[in-house]
Amino acid sequence: MSENEKINYVEFPSRDLTATKSFFHQAFGWEFTDYGPDYSAFSNQGLDGGFFKSDQCSLTSQGAALIVLFSHQLEQSEEKVRAAGGTIVREIFSFPGGRRFHFIEPGGNEFAVWGDAN
Repeated sequence: MSENEKINYVEFPSRDLTATKSFFHQAFGWEFTDYGPDYSAFSNQGLDGGFFKSDQCSLTSQGAALIVLFSHQLEQSEEKVRAAGGTIVREIFSFPGGRRFHFIEPGGNEFAVWGDAN
């Protein structure tokens, strides 16, 4: 059930929608539902959302919000990102409360993955 006036859905641009879907499926097991050739939705990933075909992408260097996934095994998640074709743009680093890394998925968007401090 959707909560009143709470964040409910998020949409991202993708320069290569097919590559984006393939990356998230391979790296994290996400499933997608296509709504025409230019939009694909995902659900049950902590927050539902979708990707739309665009010449734009979402990068923090351009002022975009950073979406951060959680992992119980940060190094394993980093390896899965690399194996699926993601580019690590910030290696694992510590911050108050944990550790994380940043990556660019093949559609051009920046994401991060964090885990507890070891």
